[in-house]
Amino acid sequence: MTEKADVVVIGMGPGGEEVAGRLAEAGLRVVGIENRLVGGECPYWGCIPSKMMLRAGMLLAEARRIPGMAGEASVSPDWAPVAARVRAEATDGWDDRVAVERFEGKGGTFVRGTARLTGPRTVTTGDRDFEAERAIVVATGTKPAIPPVEGLAGTPYWTNRDALETDTLPRSIVILGGGAVGVEMAQVFHRFGSEVHLAEVHDRLLAIEDPTAGEVLGRAFEREGIDVRYEVRSTSVAYDGETFTVTFQDGSTLRGERLLVATGRRTDADQLGLDAAGIEADRFVPVDGRLRTPVEGVWAIGDVTGKGPFTHVAVYQARIAAADILGEPTEEADYTALPRVIFTDPEIGVAGPTDDAAREQGVDLVTAVSAAPSSSRGWINGDGETDVIKLGADRRTGTLVNAICVGPRGGEVVGMLTLAIGEKVPVSRLRHTIYAFPTFHRGVESALAALDI
Repeated sequence: MTEKADVVVIGMGPGGEEVAGRLAEAGLRVVGIENRLVGGECPYWGCIPSKMMLRAGMLLAEARRIPGMAGEASVSPDWAPVAARVRAEATDGWDDRVAVERFEGKGGTFVRGTARLTGPRTVTTGDRDFEAERAIVVATGTKPAIPPVEGLAGTPYWTNRDALETDTLPRSIVILGGGAVGVEMAQVFHRFGSEVHLAEVHDRLLAIEDPTAGEVLGRAFEREGIDVRYEVRSTSVAYDGETFTVTFQDGSTLRGERLLVATGRRTDADQLGLDAAGIEADRFVPVDGRLRTPVEGVWAIGDVTGKGPFTHVAVYQARIAAADILGEPTEEADYTALPRVIFTDPEIGVAGPTDDAAREQGVDLVTAVSAAPSSSRGWINGDGETDVIKLGADRRTGTLVNAICVGPRGGEVVGMLTLAIGEKVPVSRLRHTIYAFPTFHRGVESALAALDI
């Protein structure tokens, strides 16, 4: 028998949980379906535990900076408390009971299983069929994209989940991929004493971002002693029970006790039965500014929309979709100043499109950089060698279009610039702003002064 609901939410990650919870609190009959854990990747294997690991590594790095500034100190890294803290944060061993009860407490119905659309208003999971009388929301997120490298399948390689769950620090590790996951894990394991080798197919780290970000981080990794190989593509992987050997196109090899594959993520759009609902999708589900798909009654939010694989994007979209489903007035989604942060040391905050993307959009781009010498706070901290603030502005409109902030508080400094970009605050007005001395964000003033506008 088909079960009736007002709304069926497929995928209960950050976005799915948000939209399902809001609609249930509004009094709708909401069914939330999840085949993994409610809350998604972020609280269990992503944003939260990885930043806990990074925080631990940064404490070690800070202690090692004491000589010459505050006396003498010796540091003995211990992975055990890090692993224990991560496990405790993930609700005692990756258990979502609290999250499920939170949703059910709002009046929702939770179903554990893999869902598939069977029509524009119908969903099947296991032996249960649901009809959504008001809306279906697709929020299935992404999973690791594993490259078709010879010999890789069948080996005990790690994805981000394995790296975050490990109780034992690897003696050595090879990391494939220099994106956010790859660089963050590389720094964590290196600071705790692992021998780290990172291989990237592009000529810089963080290749999807503006070159400044990856180039600055690359120099920081070099100073720290992290081995990074650029422009190398793996052709085969071998595992002898103790050691991974990765061979690259140029004939070189890297060996490690563990192998972390961090080569990006992909959606499961092809497994959702979108065609049965009349939705044509390639990699991502097409949506408009209110997160509506081309099929009436079906919305999509989060990673599956291709607007940004971030928790904050999914939750932002969830609030818009929930309001639209409830018939409440809501502004359309605006990704003009989309912020993202890589939580390495130095921390990298980015807002807006890359320079190339901005030019493709017709922006008459002018850029300027404020480097370490202009940052008194960086000099005071004794780690200002990597402090960089780079701004891009449209010469025609006189407003900012993008920003990169690299330094101890890069993700926080970029906040003010995200607001300036989104609200199109004139550069002239930003120049007239008072920037507190000596703060990290004071470097914004220097970069603004250097803009040729």
